Amino acid sequence: MSGGKRADDFDHPDVVIYPDGPMLVRGATSIRDEDGTVHPVVRPVVALCRCDKSSRLPWCDGTHKVIPRQ
Repeated sequence: MSGGKRADDFDHPDVVIYPDGPMLVRGATSIRDEDGTVHPVVRPVVALCRCDKSSRLPWCDGTHKVIPRQ
């Protein structure tokens, strides 16, 4: 094994933001939305909505794919 750390070796989640797409979060145990509601995370990676149009907020449902870009 190399000297580098793996994603699960860190004490904080790994976040990747996709342009015109969701925010992927790896390693979180919960997500707190803007209203303060805590949503438990049960998957290793979750996609969070950034377009605010998902029918499953805070989770991404792919709606951003059909929204016209400005």
